[in-house]
Amino acid sequence: MNSLVECVPNFSEGRNAATIDAIGASIRAVEGVKLLSVEPDGDYNRSVVTFVGEPEPVVNAAVAATGVAVRLINMRLHTGEHPRLGAVDVVPFIPIRGASLEDCVRLAEEYGKRVSRDFHIPIYLYEYAARSPMRRSLADIRKGEYENLAAKLNDPAWKPDFGDALFNPASGATVTGARKFLIAYNVNLNTPDSAIAQEIAFRIREIGRPRKDPSGAVVKNEEGETVRIPGSLKAVKAMGVFLQRFNIAQVSMNLVDFETTGMHTAFEEVHRQAAGLGAEATGSEIVGLTPLNAILASGRYYANTSGSGRRTEDELVATAVEHLGLSQLEPFNPAKKIIEYML
Repeated sequence: MNSLVECVPNFSEGRNAATIDAIGASIRAVEGVKLLSVEPDGDYNRSVVTFVGEPEPVVNAAVAATGVAVRLINMRLHTGEHPRLGAVDVVPFIPIRGASLEDCVRLAEEYGKRVSRDFHIPIYLYEYAARSPMRRSLADIRKGEYENLAAKLNDPAWKPDFGDALFNPASGATVTGARKFLIAYNVNLNTPDSAIAQEIAFRIREIGRPRKDPSGAVVKNEEGETVRIPGSLKAVKAMGVFLQRFNIAQVSMNLVDFETTGMHTAFEEVHRQAAGLGAEATGSEIVGLTPLNAILASGRYYANTSGSGRRTEDELVATAVEHLGLSQLEPFNPAKKIIEYML
């Protein structure tokens, strides 16, 4: 492969194995693409799929998987812990080797044109593909979620980037774009209280929380924009969720630039904030894949702080897995979770 692009579509189905398998099979069937992982979550009712290949086959695979998903997923019946806008919720394209963010913007635009035309789904562009500042953030586009999508489509400010502003009740809408490598990283708490997890999320995420006056009203600036109290971690998005399967709360994070805020930094900050709220961070998980450098950075941090003599690559990976508690909920297999090991 000369150019290598990653695609990580998120589908609003984490419980129906037949649907999830069919989505994976549609990607495997595309020549020039390698399916790296399919990770369903029943509590989120969401599956995160990762595949790589050269640019054109990657777009073909993303379109093929979308076709299967919109045929098998009915958003009228969907419930789950994770925010979502449609059956195919978000489809990011990420440059890995020999490709740029600009290249991935073009891939997202091609995907958006084809999907809006073939499946009558409204498409929004986000991150580096966004055509206006208000659409850069995935959270802003998702605001109101599927349940308020019909009203959103009636607002001229939210006219889709591709497709008609018509509500598709079975499939909802899809967000696509180009971004840097993102690590979906969740920290487990020793409490089922999602309110504690959400309070921690407010305190740590870069966007923080709205500032309120003594009466409890949200403070606005002269331009009418909400004044926010920033959180403690840069390049981090976060929310609190409850995992029924394990009866615990999680601080669910997207580390959008792991070189700015790595997993060890996020874990230690959640640990610190949880202690002040009478809770404890007990472990964590990576949803999807992670770059090797991100794991090694955490391994070096804990090797240094513990005075460990571990310094080989395998030893540093093991150190990170141990100190981050990455095997608390499910066994962490580096061969299946580190992207370089999958290639």
